[in-house]
Amino acid sequence: MSVSSPPAPFSSGSAGPSVTYPFTAVVGMADLQLALLLNAVSPAVGGVLVRGEKGTAKSTAVRALAALLPGVPVVPGCRFSCDPAGPDPACPDGPHAAGPGTVRPARMVELPVGASEDRLTGALDLERALSEGVKAFEPGLLAAAHRGVLYVDEVNLLHDHLVDLLLDAAAMGAAHVEREGVSVRHASRFLLVGTMNPEEGELRPQLLDRFGLTVEVAASRDTGERAEVVRRRLAHDADPAGFAARWAGEEAALRQRIADARQLLPRVRLGDAALRQIAATCAEFEVDGMRADIVMARAALALAAWAGRETVLAEDVRQAALLALPHRRRRNPFDAPGLDEDRLDETLERNAEPDGGGGPDGGPGGDGEGPDGDGEGPDGDGQGPGGGPGTPPPLPGGPRAEDSGTSGEQSGSSGPGAAADGEEPPGSPPQDAAERPPAPAAAPFRTRALSVPGVGEGAAGRRSRSRGAHGRTTGARTPHGRPGALHLTATVRAAAPHQHARRRSGTGLVLRPEDLREAVREGREGNLVLFVVDASGSMAARQRMSAVKGAVLSLLLDAYQRRDKIGMITFRGTEAEVALPPTSSVEAGAARLARLATGGRTPLAAGLLRAHEVLRVERMRDPARRPLVVTVTDGRATGGPEPLDRARRAARLLAADGTAAVVVDCESGPVRLRLAGALARELGGPAITLDELRADTVSALVRTATTRRAA
Repeated sequence: MSVSSPPAPFSSGSAGPSVTYPFTAVVGMADLQLALLLNAVSPAVGGVLVRGEKGTAKSTAVRALAALLPGVPVVPGCRFSCDPAGPDPACPDGPHAAGPGTVRPARMVELPVGASEDRLTGALDLERALSEGVKAFEPGLLAAAHRGVLYVDEVNLLHDHLVDLLLDAAAMGAAHVEREGVSVRHASRFLLVGTMNPEEGELRPQLLDRFGLTVEVAASRDTGERAEVVRRRLAHDADPAGFAARWAGEEAALRQRIADARQLLPRVRLGDAALRQIAATCAEFEVDGMRADIVMARAALALAAWAGRETVLAEDVRQAALLALPHRRRRNPFDAPGLDEDRLDETLERNAEPDGGGGPDGGPGGDGEGPDGDGEGPDGDGQGPGGGPGTPPPLPGGPRAEDSGTSGEQSGSSGPGAAADGEEPPGSPPQDAAERPPAPAAAPFRTRALSVPGVGEGAAGRRSRSRGAHGRTTGARTPHGRPGALHLTATVRAAAPHQHARRRSGTGLVLRPEDLREAVREGREGNLVLFVVDASGSMAARQRMSAVKGAVLSLLLDAYQRRDKIGMITFRGTEAEVALPPTSSVEAGAARLARLATGGRTPLAAGLLRAHEVLRVERMRDPARRPLVVTVTDGRATGGPEPLDRARRAARLLAADGTAAVVVDCESGPVRLRLAGALARELGGPAITLDELRADTVSALVRTATTRRAA
């Protein structure tokens, strides 16, 4: 957890000094650069969320932005960065006398994923409080980020309690601290920039909406562009200072352009026609609330100022929509962010002024203020609206990554291995040997929570009971090693009887390490929900498999809402495979489920043994995260000698490890063998039907059965 002022240190990987990689030297990330620069011009836009695969210069570009921001005038000695022209009357360091102030560089504050609540919001200075008897507040990262940049790498992995605090500060522009008898409020307005890899899980909708703009980044598939990236990276590693000096001219020009755009911004006019297009676009795409309209208007104003114009044009509105709306159109975690550009163009054209004003692409019908009619869209050069008279030249850094024609590619979606997975060995029954094409999933529904019994100590979440650093305080205990959150009352009680013997004088307490007591808190944890899905021929009836997929999707959605990790094992033919290693990305699970084909024998024992192996490895990686195995099957086992006996032995192996389990019985028809029930008894958990998965009694069934087994 660090607070850095530009030039921010950047690890070059060499023995030389750490130097910020120049912003203008970043290759192929023009959309990302534009979104960051718009926020530099107008911080009111609301920040940027950068989504993309690993190794695409997301963090490099964000850290480089801080060096371009103008200096910040502050009151000398104020820990909360008050503006001398209008100091905060409620500043904890105030009141401030009138004065000229000093100018310091804009800060970029990094919020680590594992930061504590005290580090984020600040806390009571316990040492001074207990030794001197005064209430002293120690500011946190929210105070340091005021009037600067708050950068959260891997923001989708941030703990829920930190997300809630961040949401409150971003919404109100102030941080409130109420704890240990201290009540402090201070201003905290910052440019929020987050990066994330969608493969590791999605953001909660509340936090997602707080980001003004979003950008999808991907590595270029163009050979020349990739070579240029490597060339510049190696040059920077070899001589960071020399590399930065070679780009100093471009950096200075860009810094001046930001300053000019900031000066121009108050004079930019948002006409009624552009405002009508903004409102119509948000209504057409059915975004929730009014924040999208406001963000689009602010982004369009910033785009016009960036292009050196005093009037917002249709291409500004179009570009603002492409940056502000995709992440606001998600209705559930299985929806990929995106925007239909043809539909956007139709909406803008339909709501344009009858007498012109420029079409969405700057084509005929313009009023002379737009581009020069070369057919380029507003993002034609990737640097913003423009291409018309008076528009400054684009940023250096190479062509756009999207121009390589690989946008939206999904690796691994097809290939020769797909057919091979469905092949059956000789001798299989004809009705089982053929692989059925994937059946569509039924609509997901709301399920009751399947919780793990007992009290754990895993990562914060919303599924099972846990003790940890978060939640409601239920008691105090003597810490083992370094104390966690201090229980102030219990600490004072432990120290009070010894004050006479310790010859206390004055108002403070004389404390010893053995007096410290830490709070015991009970909250909720996230679990590892491991799905073991039967994809054999006995499950291949299209209607049944569609219902099964709908049930698994419903459980995936529940896992997303409860901040679980998920994994998926499928079994068919002669073996089981890990279709999805444990991850926080429910999108990945939904995608694998959609491609799941059926057919072949039912190696139930192989599926359970593979689950046992996956859990064994995960326990070594994260021993505090408790698992819940959800087996989706009709209970039939075929293939090999004594398939049912082998499946029962595998189930008993899982039960012996204390793994909580539930079996979703997919058997249907007038004649039922009730094999899933027998399997559930071996696992020590309940068997429920697909219909019962919707019932209010599911949580009680799981808790009762698993508690009985544990006892």
